[in-house]
Amino acid sequence: MAVDKASTGFRNTWLRRIPSVEKLLASDEGRAIVSRFPRLLVLTSLRQILEEARIEIRDARRPDDIESEVVSADRIFATLEGRLAHSTRPGLRRVANATGVVLHTGLGRAPLADAAREAIIREAAGYALLEVDADTGGRSHRDQAIESLLCELTGAEAATVVNNNAAATYLIVGTLAAGREVVISRGQLVEIGGSYRLPDVMAASGARLVEVGTTNRTYLDDYRRAIGENTGALLRVHTSNYRLQGYVADVSIADLVRLGRERGLPVIDDLGSGSLTDLTRFGFGGEPWVRKSIDAGADVACFSTDKLVGGPQGGAIVGKREIVARIRRNPLARAVRVDKLTLAALEATLCLYRDEERVFRDVPTLRMLSMPLPEIERAAARLRASLATAVPALRLTLMDGSSQLGGGSLPGQDLPTRVVSVESDALSAAELAGALRRRPVPVFARVQRERLLLDPRTLLPGDVEEITRAFHDILEHDDEPRRR
Repeated sequence: MAVDKASTGFRNTWLRRIPSVEKLLASDEGRAIVSRFPRLLVLTSLRQILEEARIEIRDARRPDDIESEVVSADRIFATLEGRLAHSTRPGLRRVANATGVVLHTGLGRAPLADAAREAIIREAAGYALLEVDADTGGRSHRDQAIESLLCELTGAEAATVVNNNAAATYLIVGTLAAGREVVISRGQLVEIGGSYRLPDVMAASGARLVEVGTTNRTYLDDYRRAIGENTGALLRVHTSNYRLQGYVADVSIADLVRLGRERGLPVIDDLGSGSLTDLTRFGFGGEPWVRKSIDAGADVACFSTDKLVGGPQGGAIVGKREIVARIRRNPLARAVRVDKLTLAALEATLCLYRDEERVFRDVPTLRMLSMPLPEIERAAARLRASLATAVPALRLTLMDGSSQLGGGSLPGQDLPTRVVSVESDALSAAELAGALRRRPVPVFARVQRERLLLDPRTLLPGDVEEITRAFHDILEHDDEPRRR
């Protein structure tokens, strides 16, 4: 029994040394923390930290099992600061993308042009002219400015925009062919990320899919034979995220339009990523140019605005005036409409397309896509020099590599690049990649053959400094860097 009392005695001594919540909050450090963080969050976190200290003391079997820091106000405040910073850190925050994947879906796809960012803050963050006509004071539709720009850039009679291209496809098919059949080639029954499958979208829209041809070869006669009394539309879908090569055949949009006019059926062209400019001069083939689809006579076309367009997430719908008007009247159009921030960013992005030289300079996606190899080489050399100065122990090598457009665009078309290969004796490539991701400004890179690879193609202004600071803090500031 005496042993138990002695054991209980040392625990009670340590428990009495734990400072109270009131004393901690009344100190200079406590008042400073409360001034920077919500008081209720501070109280909740502080009580949790003190309870953890009590548990540690109660679980100790011997006095030597307890570290003196467990009751130290300095340690308590340091732990509190760390937890508060983590719990109040935005979930959606800026990252440095050194992966070389231009349209990285996990990292938000297209980075916005400066003009788009400024438009969000300057024009849309407060009250904005969203659905009111300034001249008459009457009601207007919210995408009026977007419609004008999309028509100018594509040659369409009318246009609207919804929250993504999947919604655009759903809305178009549901408007034109609900309760009827939609004819499509088997080779175009796409599935994209998040288990989005075209047959499921067709079913949800109320249309019935009629598949024609085979996976690799479809002819115009296949469509012609499938048309019946209940056919509502002909649909072509661009396979943005894969390519069929070899023994293949498909039907051009121009031929499909001729058949549609012959049978009195609307032709829908789902362009996927789409493009508002001709990319073939940069060696990128196979990605449809929206204007060509409209010029070929497609009744309605849709495409993403956050991929090759380089704007915010959205799905543009362009085509014949009567069809776009019907789509706008669909009750579900309101459910998938975009907000004022998206409209402001998209309008500013589309305005840049009026000047072809400027758009390839100012829209990050197009700038990265068209960046010449010598420019990438110079950027890689600058990044290597910055890292070598900050962390001399790193082994840094310039290597040939490949970038990708990503986002389900231009599959199989790698972009030649130059990367900085990083090796460290303190951390493995995987450990270093993990430490970089956990930074306040996360840094994403590639790991390949036990080397960390940094691709400068996808870096934005300020990223070199952020990456350099991250490596320095991880490898130079750690008191006990982990060893392999």
